[in-house]
Order: sequence, then C-alpha cells, then structure tokens
Amino acid sequence: MANASNPVTGYPQIVDSLSTALLVMDRNLLIRYMNPAAENLLAVSATRSHGMAFSAMVLVAGDTERRLKAAADHGRSFSQHEVEYMLVNGARMIVDYTVTPISSEGDLLLEIWRRDQLLRINREEDILSQQETNRVLVRGMAHEIKNPLGGIRGAAQLLDRELQSAELREYTQVIIDEADRLRSLVDRMLGPNKAPRLIRTNVHEVLERVRALLEAESHGKLTFKRDYDPSLPEFCADREQLIQAFLNIARNAMEACLESPDGPGNADSHGGPHNHGNSSSKTGKTSEPATITFRTRALRQFTIGPVRHRLVCRVDVIDNGPGISPQLQQNIFYPMISGRASGNGLGLAITQSIIGRHHGLVECNSEPGHTNFVIYLPLEECT
Repeated sequence: MANASNPVTGYPQIVDSLSTALLVMDRNLLIRYMNPAAENLLAVSATRSHGMAFSAMVLVAGDTERRLKAAADHGRSFSQHEVEYMLVNGARMIVDYTVTPISSEGDLLLEIWRRDQLLRINREEDILSQQETNRVLVRGMAHEIKNPLGGIRGAAQLLDRELQSAELREYTQVIIDEADRLRSLVDRMLGPNKAPRLIRTNVHEVLERVRALLEAESHGKLTFKRDYDPSLPEFCADREQLIQAFLNIARNAMEACLESPDGPGNADSHGGPHNHGNSSSKTGKTSEPATITFRTRALRQFTIGPVRHRLVCRVDVIDNGPGISPQLQQNIFYPMISGRASGNGLGLAITQSIIGRHHGLVECNSEPGHTNFVIYLPLEECT
C-alpha cells in the first residue's frame, strides 16, 4: 500500500467515493491499491488484487505494458483514448485512461474511465428525450383528431335520426362505427390513461404470468428458458401495467419465431410479414426450436439517463427469431411503426410509455437469430 503521504491514499474517504477507477502500481506493474470504483470496473476485490500483476487482471492490445514501464522509469505521464480492455472473466469494455507517476520509486497512478458507459448514458439520455418528444407529439395529435371526430360522430347521429330510409341509415352507421374505431385507436396510441397503481411487486411473478399466457397462446410450439436472479427484491410498481409491457414484447417475440416460414432465425428474402412485430432479415436455416429466454439481473449504482440509482433490475427478453431490420431498429418505439401485415405498431410504443412511467428504460439489440429487448427498472421501495 502506498504511504500516508501518497496523494491518492492520503484522503481515503474522498478517494473511495470517486466514480473514477483509480489504481496504484509499482514500477514492476504490481497492484498496490485500488479504490471501490476500480473494484467494480475490473470485477476483482482490492484484497485479492494486492500484489497481482496488472497484466493478470487486464488484457490490452498494443504496447500498453511497455508504455507503462517507460512512464515508471522516466517519470512521464501519458493518456490513451478508446482502448479495449478484456478482463479475465471475458468481459470487454472501451476505456480512456491516464497514467501519472506519483513517487520517485516509480509508483504509477492509473485513472480509468469507461468510454462505452459514457456513450450508453448519452444514448439513454437521447432515448429519454425522444420518448418525451414522442409523448408530446402523440398527445397533441390525439387532441387534434378526437375533437373533429366527436363532431363527425354527433352529426352522423343527428342525421341518422332524421333519415327514414333504412338503406341510407346504413351509411350513417358506417360513419359512427368508423369514428368510434378511430377514437379507440387514438386512445391506444396514448397508452394507459390511469396513473400507475403502485404496490409491492416481484418482477419474477410478472414474468411468470407472461410466460403462462404465451404458453397457452402458442399451444406448445414455443420453448421458454428462465435465468432468474433470486436475490432481486420486491419493488414499488404497477403489476398489471408491467404485465402488459412485458407481454407486448414477448408476444412480438413469439409471433416473430412462429410466423417465420423456415423456423426460428429465418425469414424470407424480401423481409415479408413474418417478423419481430416490425421487420425481418434474411438468414440461414437453423434447427433450433422457437425459444424465448427471460433473464433478470441486479445492477448496483446504475445510471438511467441523468439519474443514478442505487439498485436497478435488468430484464432481458431474448428470442431466436428472424430479427429486426436495421432500417427499423431506430424507429420501433414510435407509434404506428410496424413491418408486419397484421401489426398496428402500438405494442412497443405502449411498452415504452409504461416503463417510462416507472422511471425505467427499454433498449433493443437485434440481428438475425438473436433479438434482445433490455428493460431497466429502478428497484424503488414503496413509501
């Protein structure tokens, strides 16, 4: 451990509270100290890492080790940007780091910032901003549509009362029915019109309800895999709304897997109607059964948009269907966006609205044979 005069370890409370990962190494690149942020980043405890070679914890490309030794020998600082680190557990990350000599014995201070995490936070802030813009746009459009619809429907009802001919009254009834259909469509675009009814909720009970519903709908044609983290606590949420949100995603996954003509992971060469509720991509044939995987994990000190949460639940809904075309992946959460002939493009928009009401976030990554919807939900206690 560096001595008490060391500028890094001389203020332990301050250093331990930093979000920047800090490591102190000797001139032989053996670890002498790491703060809690470095423990979280490198997935190793400070006690276990003490005396361990840096190269035994982190695999880096290029001449990084040579440059570190040169910095210790000559007392020169340097920085590198967007370097890939691979940990011994196989995890990969993109980082920026700075190396600073801090003693005449050749001790080095290594400061590390996760670049991919910053990019994720920026992307999430963009998504949340897009969601808010989308909500304002839809509500404004709904207001402009519903007002004239009410007038059209009222006028058709008055006309219907005045007409004596049953044949002509059939036309007024068509007007009334279509006005009601459009009003219902607009209401669905707006999503749930009730404030969330927050109660203590177990996310695994929600996912099991969704699984049971889809097992009944798929008539045994779909395989479900569950990979749950049993340590996840109950949290404050609207259980019924969350069931609807996850059901929208999982039902799209089911339809993608079962509608693909050649089996999971396959789609026709034209990206036809059998797709993930939005679009599909061509890929090779596979013998894998249609499968949906539910996975849950706990994330500590996790940032969603601009807010840092103490504990967050990550839920992955993964299917092996044909995937979503790159052209539509950026727009799948907008209302009325659908590549399926029978789709109305509202399910994912409603899901996004529900998860947003729970201060969470929905992301999607897709390629042929593997589509993953990732839902982040803060685990907030009921007050």
